[in-house]
Amino acid sequence: MNNDIDYYKAIKQELEDNEIYKKVKDYSKNKYELKKYCNVGKLLIEAGNKYGEKVIKEYSKKLMVDLGKKYSVRYLFDIRKLYLFSMSHYRILFRLKNMEELNYYEQQCINRNLSKRKLEEIIKNHEYERLPVNTKMKLIMKEETNLIDYIKNPLIIKNNKEYNHFTEKVLKNLILENLSSFLKELGEGFSYIDNEYKIKIGDNNNYIDLLLYNYQYHCFVVIELK
Repeated sequence: MNNDIDYYKAIKQELEDNEIYKKVKDYSKNKYELKKYCNVGKLLIEAGNKYGEKVIKEYSKKLMVDLGKKYSVRYLFDIRKLYLFSMSHYRILFRLKNMEELNYYEQQCINRNLSKRKLEEIIKNHEYERLPVNTKMKLIMKEETNLIDYIKNPLIIKNNKEYNHFTEKVLKNLILENLSSFLKELGEGFSYIDNEYKIKIGDNNNYIDLLLYNYQYHCFVVIELK
């Protein structure tokens, strides 16, 4: 594939510039990196359209030799996904001053295929700020996370009927009236099974306020309202 060398050179140049910039400049380097990856994503799409998907595997092999092992096939596909979002997404992200926060929302765009409106919504609702401190540290250190890590504190529950007095029953009604919103607020992969779900423990019947299932982690989630 001698005639595709220009695409490879362009991709390699963008990535080399990014690596050099990261070493010599700290200010706004995350934003610079994001712009470079957008350029690379565009080139990967154009090369894929011209030569087929297999070209990404070929580029990956070359880049791992020329620039380092992190440029795996999966890594290049993630860069390509990043470009697929419109520039309106990038303009929203570039307003953020906290680099860890920017990185979080950038990854959420990729993982959850967020629209511009949805991205604005989760930023407005301070989703990153409501994550536990331990979760933020895991994300910064790039450590493995689990289901519990992404439960926000506090959770936002819509009060469309503007109740002034809250009881366990009122809280449950508010959740069930806006169930889709509540499941999304919990995080990714949650589905509703039942409320007041009866289980028998020994000779006694017990009732679970809300029983959910998370299909990403393959586990049941029991919610008791207090």
